Amino acid sequence: MNELMAARSLTTRPVVTLGGDAVAQVKDTVFDAEAGRILGFTLNGRGLLSGPLRQSLPWSAVRALGHDAVMIRAGEDLAETAAVVARREAAQGRVLGAKVLTDAGTEVGTVLDVVVRGGTAGRVVGFRVAASKEFAGGSGRRRRKVYVPRGETLAVSGRALVLPADAVRHVADDLDDLAALAAGAPGHRKEV
Repeated sequence: MNELMAARSLTTRPVVTLGGDAVAQVKDTVFDAEAGRILGFTLNGRGLLSGPLRQSLPWSAVRALGHDAVMIRAGEDLAETAAVVARREAAQGRVLGAKVLTDAGTEVGTVLDVVVRGGTAGRVVGFRVAASKEFAGGSGRRRRKVYVPRGETLAVSGRALVLPADAVRHVADDLDDLAALAAGAPGHRKEV
């Protein structure tokens, strides 16, 4: 499976062993935005009254990221939460709610979600953005939601995500269009 998924859609997805045992469910996705990859997942227990687990799932233990579940080899693949969350890269990966700017100073909007490629790569390919009025070219009350390819991220902090100007010249209206943009398919580029 190699489809694009919004990171927020992974929340509550079951974590299942290759033997078919459901061992946890995804609480949150932790990623290194600068390198453009998932570091792992924080977890909740399975069941109605289960809360957060003291274990997390490092990306290295993921065998497949699918539409219905996250597959791991065995329950022993889970690690202490600090193995995923305490890493320096995870602290830099807080981009939800951050402003998206270009290196030329254009304010693109605000990050709503991170888009990852399924399968085993765990690669971040873009961002879902509430476009600024200036970037969207409109003055309506409703903010346009667009998908912006990741390109080569220049800087990430808790306040801003800075992308090269050419990374935002082409935007997508949905995940299918973003997949075509990421693949470089002709006819799927929308000039801004």
